[in-house]
Amino acid sequence: MEFLVLISLFYLSIIFIFISKVLAEMTQDVEMKEEQSVPSDLISSTSPTTLQSLKDIAALIETAAYSREVRRIVRAIRWTIQLRKKLKASVLSAFLNFALLPGSDVHSRLSAYVPMEDDHDMDVDTATSVTQATAKHSLPELEIYCYLLVLIFLIDQKRYSEAKACSSASIARLKSLNRRTVDVLASRLHYYYSLSYELTGDLAEIRGNLLALHRTATLRHDELGQETLLNLLLRNYLHYNLYDQAEKLRSKAPRFEAHSNQQFCRYLFYLGKIRTIQLEYTDAKESLLQAARKAPASALGFRVQCNKWAVIVRLLLGEIPERTVFMQKGMEKALRPYFELTNAVRIGDLELFKKVAEKFASTFSSDGTNNLIVRLRHNVIRTGLRNISISYSKISLTDVAKKLRLDSPNPVADAESIVSKAIRDGAIDATLDHANGWMVSKETGDIYSTNEPQIAFNSRIAFCLNMHNEAVRALRFPPNSDKEKESAEKRRERQQQEQELAKHIAEEDDDEF
Repeated sequence: MEFLVLISLFYLSIIFIFISKVLAEMTQDVEMKEEQSVPSDLISSTSPTTLQSLKDIAALIETAAYSREVRRIVRAIRWTIQLRKKLKASVLSAFLNFALLPGSDVHSRLSAYVPMEDDHDMDVDTATSVTQATAKHSLPELEIYCYLLVLIFLIDQKRYSEAKACSSASIARLKSLNRRTVDVLASRLHYYYSLSYELTGDLAEIRGNLLALHRTATLRHDELGQETLLNLLLRNYLHYNLYDQAEKLRSKAPRFEAHSNQQFCRYLFYLGKIRTIQLEYTDAKESLLQAARKAPASALGFRVQCNKWAVIVRLLLGEIPERTVFMQKGMEKALRPYFELTNAVRIGDLELFKKVAEKFASTFSSDGTNNLIVRLRHNVIRTGLRNISISYSKISLTDVAKKLRLDSPNPVADAESIVSKAIRDGAIDATLDHANGWMVSKETGDIYSTNEPQIAFNSRIAFCLNMHNEAVRALRFPPNSDKEKESAEKRRERQQQEQELAKHIAEEDDDEF
């Protein structure tokens, strides 16, 4: 009997599986027919248009203005950067009609920079009636955003003179606003304000305005504005090689915690350039390498500039950068002149160094590193002299001048002064025989008989111990008495109180019934 029951259950399971497969195939056919019946125009129209995206950004800014949430403004700016390549005059004009009150001064001023085109987009034509009906008086945040949008459009269209006028009008409007939700938009406007004047070659005209804006941002405790304006002022000074004034401004500017990683990277880059000109190569190297590491991967041009200056600084310090520095993805072509320059310094060939400097003179001039490359000549001579002292135990100063390829009127005298200075600085271990005109190199001693290995190991061990102590210190948490573990006696008292409370509640329930 049990055997028959098992057989019947087996057959029932097979029938159930067959029916479920048939139903699944039928539903799949129905879904495919429904997908085929949906027109392709409807599917393509589901993606939002540029105008609709700008409207969503305007709604986000309006919500942020009423709720005073700055993070929504930051999100709106990031969204705008993504739409930057899709901006057209017709779309921008329709958005101005939507966001600003038609006939107002702001609308008239901004619409003059964005003329309507003959070939309107479909989404603009269909939304014209809606935009006219929904136009209303805009918030200050929305008004500043419209200024920013038009300014970005003008710079992308390379209409720099109009961008200058638009940016000046936006800065004049910003001076009358003191709202924390405007600070993020204002920092972007300040950047494009400086960029428009830089592209037209009139950067010196706005230096006083930037100083006044920085003072206003300091009084209003606008730290993001202070960061942006400080970097713009440093860029302004460095553009005209005013390194002393840039250092005075940087040293007297108020210190605060960085709020924007991009602005902090720019600050480190400008600081590295200032330190390099001031011959503080160690601090300059740290600043430039830190700026290159902290910069986002998308900022390829900025990282290339940081690596160019870092290579020059490392060469001035007597270091030879690794080959991997010049083989970074997307930087091979831009760093090629500096790779050949590094090779000339490494070999110590003065003639090859001159050829590389002349070959890439235009590149070095555009990068602003010509003065630093002139300083490298001394390093090339010192490297060549070090190679000579290792190769020869005794060599005449005439041969030294020939091997260094000194092209001065009196090469022997120059070679003698170069050798004496290298001996005094400790670059080579040799003596100078003035009577016979020889350079006599000392025999290489056993370095392990000196204290140099001990000093090197001591510095490395101290570095590792400091790193360990900092890691342990970072793992510590402040004592919290509220979360301390209770003792056994306190636990028993707490459990006894809970039992008494539960018994009391149970007795009260019995009384109610």
